[in-house]
Amino acid sequence: MLLPIVALIVGLAVLVWSADKFIEGAAGTSKILGVPPLIIGMLVIGFGTSAPEMVVSAFAAASGNPGLALGNAYGSNITNIGLVLGLSAALLPMTVSSGVLRKEIPLLIAVTLLAGYQILDGNISRLDAVVLLVAFVGVMLWMVLQNKNNIDDLIGIETDQEMKAHPLTLKMAIIWLIVGLILLVLSSRVLVWGAVEIATAFGVDDLIIGLTIVALGTSLPELAAALVAIRKQEHDLALGNLIGSNLFNTLAVVGIAGAIKPISVAAEVITRDWSLMLVMTILLALFSWRPTAWTPQRPARINRLEGATFLAIYVGYIAWLIFTVVQSKAIG
Repeated sequence: MLLPIVALIVGLAVLVWSADKFIEGAAGTSKILGVPPLIIGMLVIGFGTSAPEMVVSAFAAASGNPGLALGNAYGSNITNIGLVLGLSAALLPMTVSSGVLRKEIPLLIAVTLLAGYQILDGNISRLDAVVLLVAFVGVMLWMVLQNKNNIDDLIGIETDQEMKAHPLTLKMAIIWLIVGLILLVLSSRVLVWGAVEIATAFGVDDLIIGLTIVALGTSLPELAAALVAIRKQEHDLALGNLIGSNLFNTLAVVGIAGAIKPISVAAEVITRDWSLMLVMTILLALFSWRPTAWTPQRPARINRLEGATFLAIYVGYIAWLIFTVVQSKAIG
C-alpha cells in the first residue's frame, strides 16, 4: 500500500509543477508568435490549466477506469468553483469588469446542460464524445472570432502585464513547453496507477477517487493561479481561467476520455455530481451577474459571503462523499 500512496503524492506534485511549466512555455511561445494577449489569457492559460485533467482522464479511460476519468472532470469543475473560487473570494472580494466573461458564463451553463442531457441514458458513447469535441472546437473558434480585435478587455491587459513581467526567449519557451508536456504525461500515468491501486485496496469506487483526491490534485494549478492573480488584483484573469478550465473539462476532457473508451455513467453522477455542478454554475452567474454591462466603473462583484457560500457547499459535498463511502463499507 505504501508504494501506491507514494506514487499518488509524487504524481500529484510533479503534475502540478509540470502543468505550470507547460502553461508558461505555451503562453511564452504564443506571445512570441504574435498571438494577442487576450487570446492567450482566454485559451492558452485558461484551457492550459486543465491540461492535468485532460492527460489524467485520457490515461484513466485507456486503462479501463472510465469512472476515474469522469469523476476527475466533473470533480475538478466542482472544485474550481467551490474551493478555488470560493476560497479566493472569501479571502479577497473579486471585482470583475471583463465583458468577455459576461458571455462565457451563460456559455458554461449551456455546456453543462449539454453534458447533463448526454448522461441521462447512463452512458457517454463515442458519438457523444465526438459531439463534445466538436462543441469544444466551436467554442474556441467563437471565442477567437468574437475577441481577436478586442484590445481593451481587462483579461488581455492583465495577461500582457504578467507576460512582460516574466519574459521568455523562444528557445526557453519551447523547452518548458516540451519538458512540461513530457512530465505531464509521465506523472499522470503514475498518478492514475496510484489512485486505482488505492481505490482497489480500500474497495472504493474509482469514481469517488476521481471526484475527490484526483480532482483536488489536478485543480491545484487553478488554485495556485487564482491565489496569485487575486493577490495581484488580477480578478478578471483569475475568474477567466476558472471558466475556461470548466469549459475545457466538460467538453474536451470528457470528450477525449469518451472517444478513447465509452463511459458508463452511474445514476448518482446525475443526481449528485452533475446536479451540484449545474447548481454551482448557476450560482456563479447569479453572484457575478449585474444588469448593467461589466465596466471598470460598474464591475461585477463576488463578495466574501458569496465566496464562503461556495466554500461551504464544497466542504459539504466532500463530507457527503466520505459519509457515503463509510456507510457503504459499514453495510458491506
